[in-house]
Amino acid sequence: MAKVILHPIGRPLEETGDAAARLANRERMGSLNRVLAERRDEVRAGWGPAYVERVHAKGKLTTWERIELLKDEGTPVYPIHTFVNYGVTFGDPPRTSPAAGVITAFARVHGRPTVVIANDNTVASGSWWPLTPEKIERAQEVALRLRIPVIYLVDCSGLFLPEQARTFPGRAGAGYIFKMNALLSASGVPQIAGVLGDCIAGGGYMPIISDKLFMTEQAYMVIAGAALIKGGKGETITSLSIGGADVHVHLSNCADERVPDDEAMMARIRREVGLLPGSAADYYRHGFAPAPPRFPVEEINSLLPADHRVVYDVREIIARLVDGSLFWELAPHTGEEMITGIARINGLPAGIIANNQQLTPHPALRDRSRPGGILYREGIAKISQFSRSCNDDGIPIVWLQDISGFDIGVEAEKQGLLGFGSSLLYTNSTNTTPMFTVLLRKASGAGYYAMTGLPYEPVLQLSTPVTRLAVMEGRTLAIGAYRTRLDENFRIVSQDPAERAQIEAGMREVEERIEKDMDPYRSAARMDTDEIVAAHELRDYLAVLLEMAYAATGSRRVKNPRIWSMHDLAVMMQSMESHGA
Repeated sequence: MAKVILHPIGRPLEETGDAAARLANRERMGSLNRVLAERRDEVRAGWGPAYVERVHAKGKLTTWERIELLKDEGTPVYPIHTFVNYGVTFGDPPRTSPAAGVITAFARVHGRPTVVIANDNTVASGSWWPLTPEKIERAQEVALRLRIPVIYLVDCSGLFLPEQARTFPGRAGAGYIFKMNALLSASGVPQIAGVLGDCIAGGGYMPIISDKLFMTEQAYMVIAGAALIKGGKGETITSLSIGGADVHVHLSNCADERVPDDEAMMARIRREVGLLPGSAADYYRHGFAPAPPRFPVEEINSLLPADHRVVYDVREIIARLVDGSLFWELAPHTGEEMITGIARINGLPAGIIANNQQLTPHPALRDRSRPGGILYREGIAKISQFSRSCNDDGIPIVWLQDISGFDIGVEAEKQGLLGFGSSLLYTNSTNTTPMFTVLLRKASGAGYYAMTGLPYEPVLQLSTPVTRLAVMEGRTLAIGAYRTRLDENFRIVSQDPAERAQIEAGMREVEERIEKDMDPYRSAARMDTDEIVAAHELRDYLAVLLEMAYAATGSRRVKNPRIWSMHDLAVMMQSMESHGA
C-alpha cells in the first residue's frame, strides 16, 4: 500500500544567500506592495465619498458593506479582477470605471466557499462598462469549473449607454452572461440572486435564471425603465410600480420572496446558502489538517528579486507556500531546469510545477551548464508526464512561472523541441483537473503558453507586482524590429549621424513602449491576468483556490492517494535516473 511521503524543503532565511541582496529585495517589494495597497484602496472607493452618501441617502448599503454582512464574520474576502479598466477613461468629459463597476470575489458563507458577483452601486449606479460583462463571465466560469455556488447582488441600471457598442454585441458581450447563467444551472451549480435596487433590461435575466431570487422593497426588475417607457409610450409611471416586489413576488411569480432591506437580504441569502451541502475539502484532506509553512511566508519578499535578470532558488519560494514546508519532488535529476512535485496547501494535495532559475548541468555535455528559466527537451518531457499524471489522479496543479521561453538554436531544432512543446500544449489543453497559474516574474513568449498561461484556461491566473508578461523583453524586441539596420553584434550599421540618431531614437521608443506594456497593472486592466497579489499573499490565495477545487464531490475524478499513478511515475523515474548514473 503506497503512501505519500513528503520531505522538508527550504532553509532559514539567513542561510539563503547574500544579506544585502535580501534587504534590497525586501525594500523594493515593500515599495511595490505599498503601491498595490494604495491602488486597491483607490479602486475600492468607487467614485468616492459623495456617491457613498448618495447610496446611504436612498436607505441602501454600499456593495462592500453588503459583502461584509454576507460573508462569515472574521473571514477574508478574496477579490479577483480588481484592476479591470484601471487607468482607462470613457466619454467626454472622461469618466473612470473602477473595477469595471462590478465586484467579483471569493467569500466564505456559512463555512462554504462561494463566488460573489456584485454591482458596485457607487459607480454609475452599477452600470455595465466595457469589460464588465467579460469580468462577470470570468467569475461565472470559475464557479462553473469548480462547481462553487454563485451569489449575485444586483443593483444595476443597465449598460453605460455611451459605450454600448463595446458591451452589447460581441461574443463575450453582455448577452453571454445569461448563457453562463443557463450553463451553470444546467450543470447543477447553485445560483442565488438578491435584487437590491435597479435591475433594468438584460440585467433582469441574470437573477431570473438563478435558483433563488429575492427582492428588497426598493428593488425592481423591468425590461424597460420608466424613463424609456415615457419616451416610447408617453406613460408617466415609476419603475417600482411596474416591476417592484409587489409585481414580481405576487403577480408575475418571477421572484421568490421579498425582504424589507439590505440587511435582511444578506441574512436571507446566508440562510439559503446554509441549506447547501458543505465543502468536501475535509474529506479530501485524508486526515491532514492545514499547517503553516515552517518559514514565514513574508520572507518571499526578501527572496524574490524584483530585477528579472537576478537568479534565485525557487525551492525557497515553494518552502514558504506549502504546508509544513514539505515537498515530494519527483525526478529531481532529470530536466533540472524544471521542478515537479507534490505538496499540501491548506491540507490538500497539489502538484507543483516551477521554473528553476539556477544554472543546471547540460545532460549530454557534463562540463557545461545551461541557464535556468528556459524550457529544454528534458524539462518539457518531464513536466508533460507530470501534468498528465496529476490529471489522471485528479490532483490540482499549481504552475509557478518565471520563464524566458523555449530553448532556441540548432541543438533545440535537432532535438525536436517543437514536437515536445506541442505534446505539452496538448496535455495542458486537454487536462480536466483544476490548474492555477502564478506569474512570479517573467512570463515570456511561448513558454508562457506552455506553462498554462491564460490562453490555456487555468481556473485562475495570478500575477505579482513584479510580473512581466510579454513575448520578449523590450531591448530584445527593439533589436528584432531594427534587425536589418544592425550588424551581427547588433550595432547600427549606418555611418550617417542623422540616420544613426533616428535609429537609436526608434529603438529606444520601442523598448520603452514594450517596458510599459509589461506593467502588471496594464495586463490586469485588459484582463490579461486575473488578479495582482503581493508575493506574501500568494499562499492565502492558493489556499482558498485549493479548497474550492476540492469543495464539490462527483464532478471530477479524485483518486485515493494510495492508488495514484504518481507512485508509478516516481518508480519509473528513479529507475531511469539510476541507470543514467
